[in-house]
Amino acid sequence: MSDPLGAAIKAYWEGNKKAVIQVYTDQVDPDELPVHYLFRKEEEMPEREQFALSLCTGRVLDVGAGAGSHAVALQQKGLEVTALEISEKAAQVQKARGVQQVVVGDMFQLPPTPSFDTVLLLMNGIGIAGTLEQLPQFLDICKRWLAPGGQILLESSDILYLYEEEDGSVLLDLNGAYYGELTYVMEYQQERSQPFDWLFIDYSLLEQYAQEAGLKAELLLQEEDAHYLARLTVA
Repeated sequence: MSDPLGAAIKAYWEGNKKAVIQVYTDQVDPDELPVHYLFRKEEEMPEREQFALSLCTGRVLDVGAGAGSHAVALQQKGLEVTALEISEKAAQVQKARGVQQVVVGDMFQLPPTPSFDTVLLLMNGIGIAGTLEQLPQFLDICKRWLAPGGQILLESSDILYLYEEEDGSVLLDLNGAYYGELTYVMEYQQERSQPFDWLFIDYSLLEQYAQEAGLKAELLLQEEDAHYLARLTVA
């Protein structure tokens, strides 16, 4: 199975400090993700990520842990962290970096263990849901990982700005899919992923879906570039 993200993370760890992932999507121009960004230290992270890490309590499940930077930072704070990652290669790097508990697998298929005080979804981790249609199932899965009194900390953004015209109007297909549903392809050297869905959700809509899932949403941080940090707790 092609794993360009894992291959790039492994290559960087093994010495290729100039490794870059090519990112393609159906809505914006192709972009590049320098892999060193995935290895940043806590003080190099955006404010919203640093704030989220400061709010983590108890046992933490870091979902889509990537190169393990958030897990490493939390361990340094003395927290017990489990890194959940679908990429075997990325998981190998997490272990090499000192992440003590690593689980490799697909969150949609793993049996939830309801013992985590914090489920962490940074770098738009809620995007793993893929689409609005799958969001209720994803929220239910996250909810079932929580210990009593636990919290889900998530980051996302409202990408409505991508559809703004020069005159300030917004051009949307009202009969089409939700504007925050994007399809991505990643590529590193000779490895190219299959297209995969990724969800960006505006906060008001997240609040609605959270309520339907029996969760209370709280907006913790709103940034000027439409990024936000939110907390979900069992209502």
